[in-house]
Amino acid sequence: MSLKNCNKAEEANLYTMEVSIDGATFNDAMNRAFQKQKNRIALPGFRKGKVTRKMAEAFYGKGFLYEDALDLCYSKAVEDAIAESGLDVVGTKSADIKEIGEDGVELTIEVYVKPEVEVQAYKELKATKKKVEATDEEINAKIDELVKRNARISAVEDRAAQDGDIAVIDFEGFVDGVAFEGGKGENYELKLGSGTFIPGFEDQIIGHNAEDEFDVNVTFPHEYAEELADKAAVFKVKLHEIKSEEFPEVDDEFAQDAADCDTVDDLKKQLADEIKKEKEDANDHEIRTQLFEKLVENTVVDLPPVMVDSEIENQIRDMDYRLSSQGMNFQTYLQYMGMDLDAYKEQMRPEAEKAVKLRLALETVAATEGIEITEEELDAEYAKYAEQYKMEKDQIQKIIPVDGLKKDMAVERAIQVIRDSAKITTARKPRAAKEKADAAETEASAE
Repeated sequence: MSLKNCNKAEEANLYTMEVSIDGATFNDAMNRAFQKQKNRIALPGFRKGKVTRKMAEAFYGKGFLYEDALDLCYSKAVEDAIAESGLDVVGTKSADIKEIGEDGVELTIEVYVKPEVEVQAYKELKATKKKVEATDEEINAKIDELVKRNARISAVEDRAAQDGDIAVIDFEGFVDGVAFEGGKGENYELKLGSGTFIPGFEDQIIGHNAEDEFDVNVTFPHEYAEELADKAAVFKVKLHEIKSEEFPEVDDEFAQDAADCDTVDDLKKQLADEIKKEKEDANDHEIRTQLFEKLVENTVVDLPPVMVDSEIENQIRDMDYRLSSQGMNFQTYLQYMGMDLDAYKEQMRPEAEKAVKLRLALETVAATEGIEITEEELDAEYAKYAEQYKMEKDQIQKIIPVDGLKKDMAVERAIQVIRDSAKITTARKPRAAKEKADAAETEASAE
């Protein structure tokens, strides 16, 4: 096998390679292809598996093995040709067979190469962050969450259900007298007033007592599932039990029980620190996003379409994995969105282009900065993954190739270079918000 020719095409980042597979290599591939098929080949007067390749070729024609044989040696031929060319190939556009026969195969293959990238500026990029503070409203909201989490649930026996109660119910829904899929539940705990069920459903439970059986009449909203939208439904309901929530008083005892704090003031300080940490993390994410956007704006590159297509496929695989963990698959998601696969891919294309451009820009920064990953650093990274996933290091190395991990680590270093040199300012409050805050502060001082 050999590379006969390699020429730059008119299209950006595209090369045309002429690749030859010699007769001996192709003949070996045909022998292997025949061995895979011979137990399925039957000729008049011969049992399956007893036919020779020469007999089969005489009956079916010499070319009957060509396609399978080419499948067996094509990948190796292309890999060898790319290695011989020295090109950094990122994908194939097309492959055409010019000649094929006992003497071998002549192919013309169009390949895209990694594009040249110009990053016009990556240091001292500007970004803004929000001021990190914990307001009284935010602290009180956190305390309310703690109060709700520490509520005591108790059975109600001396009154009817009311707003805010938890109703334990059996229910089954009917449309035009026919039960519909997904409309049945048993011992379901429904908090009245939560808006969990169809509008009007929870209101009709209020006023009923435990062990009551009754009908709930509702109309499905217009935006509901197509087969039920705007239709009237009757739910047969049995109210088994009514529960109420009793919320603890916010005092030092509550602080000790709920958060292991000595006093309410200690609790507020702890929650304030948590809020600030959350905002600092959000700031870091926002700063990173702003810097990435600036870096992409400062990057000039002609993206090979195959790189963008590959990124789209990767994102779809990630989406399918996430959906499957939630009990849904990608095809069902597309149906829910009312889109076909091609439309979804086109919707994803602009963000995929940004992602590819960003990766190329970061790799360019890493190269410009001369960032190199040492063997010690690489080993430490593999050891970290091994610890994280509770696997042996050699198993991790089979899953995460060395070259890919080195590139990822270099990219992270490049991100840190950009972050360390960035000019970060704190965003001012909008004038209206600042005037309102100043007025509130003045009023509080006057009191």
